[in-house]
Amino acid sequence: MQPRIDYFKADPASVQAMLQIEKHVTSTAIEPRLRELIKLRASQINGCAYCVDMHSRDLRKGGETEQRLNLLCVWKESPLFTDKERAALAWTEAVTLVSQTGVPDAVYEEFSRHFTEAEQVQITLLIGVINSWNRLAISFRAIHPVVAAT
Repeated sequence: MQPRIDYFKADPASVQAMLQIEKHVTSTAIEPRLRELIKLRASQINGCAYCVDMHSRDLRKGGETEQRLNLLCVWKESPLFTDKERAALAWTEAVTLVSQTGVPDAVYEEFSRHFTEAEQVQITLLIGVINSWNRLAISFRAIHPVVAAT
């Protein structure tokens, strides 16, 4: 697979605008580990190897366990995720797949039990941002770095 273009170089102003939104969602009170779980789950759904690699490495650096990383793609079947994380992951899936799910009321009701209205907006914006990054990386075939096996 060969990259199509380097979108950072092709339109720096647009990428800077995205980075400003990214900076904002990173500055919210949403827990860093939860933010990264959301980013990783959306990236898994979208099939973005570049972002899956990046966010799984970021989670490891932040102390996430290999077991939870391995089970994130099947979080519904694992007891390792808290009710709050489960609500955020269900919301992530519904919003990422909005054209298929329509974001069901039951998913929203559970999500709203765990997060304030401001947090709901922040998480939804975070999901939108990672979906945009996924679309850039997939469309222009961004290549994740190759890391030597240890």
